[in-house]
Amino acid sequence: MQTLKSARRYATRAAVEGIADAYEKAGLGKPEIPAAMPKSVETGLFINNEFVKSRKGKSFETIDPATQMVICDVQEAGIDDVNDAVDAATRAMYGGEWGKTGGYQRGLLLNKLANLMEENAAELAALESLDNGKNFGECSAADIPLAISCLRYYAGWADKALTGNTTELSGPGTGMGGFHTHFSYTRHEPVGVVGQIIPWNFPLLMAAWKLGPALACGCSVVLKTAEQTPLSALRLAELIREAGFPPGAVNVLSGWGDKTTYGETGPGTAISRHMGLQKVAFTGSTTVGQRIMIDAAETNLKRVTLELGGKSPNIVFADANIADAVAGAHVGLFLNQGQCCCAGSRLFVEDKVYDEFVQRCADAANTRKVGGAFSAGAVQGPQVSQEQFEKVTELIESGKKQGATLLAGGGPVSPDQKGFFVQPTVFADVDKSCDIWNTEIFGPVMSIRKFSSMDEVVDLANDTEYGLAAGVWTRDTNKIQHIVNHVRAGSIWVNSYDVFDANAPFGGFKMSGIGRELGEYALRNYTEVKQVTQALEKTW
Repeated sequence: MQTLKSARRYATRAAVEGIADAYEKAGLGKPEIPAAMPKSVETGLFINNEFVKSRKGKSFETIDPATQMVICDVQEAGIDDVNDAVDAATRAMYGGEWGKTGGYQRGLLLNKLANLMEENAAELAALESLDNGKNFGECSAADIPLAISCLRYYAGWADKALTGNTTELSGPGTGMGGFHTHFSYTRHEPVGVVGQIIPWNFPLLMAAWKLGPALACGCSVVLKTAEQTPLSALRLAELIREAGFPPGAVNVLSGWGDKTTYGETGPGTAISRHMGLQKVAFTGSTTVGQRIMIDAAETNLKRVTLELGGKSPNIVFADANIADAVAGAHVGLFLNQGQCCCAGSRLFVEDKVYDEFVQRCADAANTRKVGGAFSAGAVQGPQVSQEQFEKVTELIESGKKQGATLLAGGGPVSPDQKGFFVQPTVFADVDKSCDIWNTEIFGPVMSIRKFSSMDEVVDLANDTEYGLAAGVWTRDTNKIQHIVNHVRAGSIWVNSYDVFDANAPFGGFKMSGIGRELGEYALRNYTEVKQVTQALEKTW
């Protein structure tokens, strides 16, 4: 590794200002800016416990999607910066302080980080909401507490995650002497230096989902943020250093995936192809996940876990509590501006209650207030970027043209308004040939169709390349178990939707991914099993 010279260190903080003026100019009124909003933010690359400038000296703008105001310029990582980060992580892991840190101490560090996040929760929520556009109240109540809970959960696993087992060898190849002739056991060891690539929809929460199990198992990490939302992870890096994690244990880079803004290999591709990484974990689109698998296969066969796209069925039977099901379907689709991989975006309603249910869904969407992250009374913010805004609005137009019945919303909030705001949109009578039925929209677009029988709805629910999640609403336990047994999805919520806990594994069937996040299952992603057998003999 090229030594990180002191000349590379520089004042990487940038001021945060002009939010109120930007809201006024965007027509969003006077914002309720949290008192905890930081006056400045870290913008550097976090390598070896230092914030440094990129080797190319390049940076990119990160913007507030509610006003399109440039928040600040962030250092843009390239392949040389990835190499620096991997080298730092490798030194930390093999022969460095982090590799010698035991499970008990790793748990203390994770709990210290969780404590610091708790102390700075309002600031983290303010920064996340500013950079992502999500509602500040929702972020404060859900995203930040869930991230803290995740780290605490894996702190508890840190001195247990690498526990192996003893094995009795009694077959003919061992002399059939069992424990008398051989001592055999398994060691669970950290998989090594890992690359982690997080998405823009839940930046801080996804960082916690990735870092928690990796650090509990003793791996060192090179984490790449999404280029749309780098700021909260960079603040997290400051807290990681403050918590006392050794240099190189966690490295945080910002930048693009495939290509840099100046046309060279981007940090995402550099991570997935890096020969010094033993594993890559990715959350994002199925298309990018496929490319990461190819990169891993073509290089060093690094371990791969993927949490990818979804087109999740949400099934409502006529005997369900209709009020609860409408509310659950509403949250299951519109949460986070519809920017959820597990959004219940294919809503099936039994014909006996279809008309009533559809009208209630439309009424709920029509009363949903859209505004900036800090707009008074708003519950839905903007889409994260111009690219995402255009994708969502184009798909809405396709729904109109392909014969779906538009009952609410139907386009941008205002053609002349700044910000990437899309109306909460509800389509009914959506045919399975429609693009909005088959494409992961990742926006506030609800698509509803009726069904008449159990066999029909199970077939329709499984008629997708995805298998991330599903929901079912009914009072009949036999119906529940039939759906649970026959719908191919990694998570199934019963009379509820979007219920998450650090102890509950999450991941998909089919093209929704490989492996599981959260729970004990996630630890398996970050360990290798070593079998040890020793022949015993008398030495006395």
